[in-house]
This record gives sequence, structure tokens and C-alpha cells, in this order.
Amino acid sequence: NMAEGGVSRDEPVREVMALIGDRWSTLILLILEAGATRHAALRRLINRLSSEGAISQRVLTAKLRALERDGFVIRSATHDIPPRVDYALSPLGAELVERIHGFIDWIRGNRDQIETARELTKE
Repeated sequence: NMAEGGVSRDEPVREVMALIGDRWSTLILLILEAGATRHAALRRLINRLSSEGAISQRVLTAKLRALERDGFVIRSATHDIPPRVDYALSPLGAELVERIHGFIDWIRGNRDQIETARELTKE
């Protein structure tokens, strides 16, 4: 059965769009583009780069799990004591980041039109 826009309800389109459109996931993916990163270092980078304020450890863990669940991030742990856990983009995640860069470029290329529309609809 097809829902609005020709998207079947069992397709992950809405879930993935919601994930990459949320407050943190795109920033996480863009940071991981630079290479595998540990949880604490990732949190520090997010908190330094974010215009949204600080991310809690609990929220970061939940976002990483969701990105891992959908195949965009790979979690790897060593057998050290304590274990070292790294997060990295999967090949699918790297492809998604390429698309995100394209979307960012599109937004920047249309910034004037977007800002004009915002001005016209201001109350």
C-alpha cells in the first residue's frame, strides 16, 4: 500500500529523513567524515561546533545507536581494559555524507531565494 508521495509505509524514508534532519545526527556524520572517533572526543567536537548548545552523553549514545542501526555508522571496540570504542562512517554513511554535502551546497546556492521568501512572509 502506498502512502502520500508514492512512499510505502514500510520503507525507511521518513525515519531516515527524520534522523538526518534532527538536531544532532548530521553534525555527527560530518564529524565522522574526518575519521574514526571515540565517544568522548566526538562529544567534545559536537559541543565545540554546535550552534544548538551541548549534547548530553545519553543523547549522543542514542543518536550513535540509531545511526549504527540504519547502517551509517560502525562501532568497533577493542579487547583492552577498559575497551576502546571508536565510531566511524560505514560505506553507506560515507555515501550519505556526500549527499548531505550536495544538499548543503544546494541550500547555499539558493540562500538568496530562501532569505527573500522569509522576508516576504515575516509578520
